[in-house]
Amino acid sequence: MKPISIFHGRIGRGIVAAVAMLAAVGTTAACGSTGASSAKSSDLSGTLNILVSSADASDAAFKQVNKAFEAKYPHVTVKFSSVPNDSYPATKASRLSAGTLDIFVLKNFVEVPSYAKDSTSDDTLMAQSGGIVDLTNESFMKHYSASVLKAQAIGGKQYAVPTGLSYSTGIYYNKKIFEQNGLKAPTTWSELQSVMSTLKSKGITPFGIGGKDTWPAGLVMLGSVASEYPTLADKQKLAKNLWTQKVSLTDTKTEGILEKTQTIFNNAQQNFSGAGYDDLPAAFARGDFAMMPDGTWNEPTIDSAVKGAFDFGYIPFPASDNASDNSLLDGKIELQLGIASATKNKDAALKWMEFFSEKSTYTKFAKTAGFSSSQPDVATSSFLKSISQYTQKYEPAWDQVWVANNKAGEDAVYPFNYPALSPLGTKTAKSAAASSESAWSAAF
Repeated sequence: MKPISIFHGRIGRGIVAAVAMLAAVGTTAACGSTGASSAKSSDLSGTLNILVSSADASDAAFKQVNKAFEAKYPHVTVKFSSVPNDSYPATKASRLSAGTLDIFVLKNFVEVPSYAKDSTSDDTLMAQSGGIVDLTNESFMKHYSASVLKAQAIGGKQYAVPTGLSYSTGIYYNKKIFEQNGLKAPTTWSELQSVMSTLKSKGITPFGIGGKDTWPAGLVMLGSVASEYPTLADKQKLAKNLWTQKVSLTDTKTEGILEKTQTIFNNAQQNFSGAGYDDLPAAFARGDFAMMPDGTWNEPTIDSAVKGAFDFGYIPFPASDNASDNSLLDGKIELQLGIASATKNKDAALKWMEFFSEKSTYTKFAKTAGFSSSQPDVATSSFLKSISQYTQKYEPAWDQVWVANNKAGEDAVYPFNYPALSPLGTKTAKSAAASSESAWSAAF
């Protein structure tokens, strides 16, 4: 599922935080569950309300699950709703307040370190206050990969079923163009620079970027961070050092993130700041450029556009000259599902989660949704198999680790200020880094 924003951004509390508190009132018994509901199919009845943020593929996958669930539990009616990302928070808040929501997608669901506690997301606060059912001891949670569960734990507890994974720090490349020009997929920054130089010497545009929507250009920055700070521990240390001001955004290494991002921008198609994200697959299929930063969620669309005209591959963005730093793709957990503690149908909600997590059900869901599996040993598409060497271990991308400071200026939201870089903005990497550091420092 493509993101509407690749960062946590500024957190609006207000009504959502209030709803979180309301949902927790009088629901202590719903928390700390010790096992999936033992109710039989004949015992389950009523209506189960599910709300997700919409995407065509995942919506279709959920509908398949719901149809099969209703067949197994005929006295339960599943009312499934999907709404656009932009309107999801308000819809969720309203329905939680009205008590008409059982299972829903948790947003920005990550444990925030103590140094950034004032920027904790609403759903995380809701879990911490008892508003979301504790799934830690549910047997179906054992189906999911340990590295994924570790990444989404809140206070060592599990509150969400991770429906899948998407990877955001890779680049698609046209194998035909590469072969015609004697090129191999780059594994280091120096090799990528050489590839770009060779392509330009042949009159071929190295990269295509959909800059009109801004965030697709940010995938280049995410890839650069992934290489420079390849492990979760590396990223967590960077985040802490920025928050405690032990690291400056104008330091050589941090400013280098923007320098490399700018280099890719300089090797992209002309006027890419006006190119729409949804127009890029067709341009890639035409051979307008050789490479394209994008996420795994878009592979079905790209494949449909290419229509078998050539083979394409997907590799981690190689921003480091140490190839081992570029060996994994970073990503995010898709559509994490939680159960409201105020649910009026907890047994059915737990049974739905259990049914969803069964290997046969989950395998079909992941295939239809186009997600990488958050369960081990699940058969996936040929494309996902082709990148399995890069996804052996789940590593969260920078946007899943970083927490924005609500007191900092807009230039420090990311905090690698890629929107300021030309042609998205008007700044050089050096001046963009300086603006970020100024905005960041002013918050302390």
